[in-house]
Amino acid sequence: MALDEERISDIVLAVNEALANAAEFAYRTFPEAGTVSIEARHGAARLVVEVSDNGVWYDEDPVRSRTRGRGIPLMKTLSDGATIERRPEGTRVRLRFDNCAAAANRPGAMSEA
Repeated sequence: MALDEERISDIVLAVNEALANAAEFAYRTFPEAGTVSIEARHGAARLVVEVSDNGVWYDEDPVRSRTRGRGIPLMKTLSDGATIERRPEGTRVRLRFDNCAAAANRPGAMSEA
């Protein structure tokens, strides 16, 4: 199965949620902003994207608005596998997307290196 526009949109949205969570929460208690890293690996029709930070895990606030808190379930739904590792040196989100063969004939498509 080649990457079609819907699958690409799902990947972009899931990765955006991971990045947004890191940007909003990882350094919330720090006096200065920190960094967020993203790494993507594609091979054998599988795409794995990792988003990591050196901040701390933000535990959900029970009095927070009911309109928040959908990012992690969204990442899990849109990906074929989502793991979140809370580590002493920060948090790492790993999103796996199966059946992601590059669409070589699609205009603007990039081929694997």
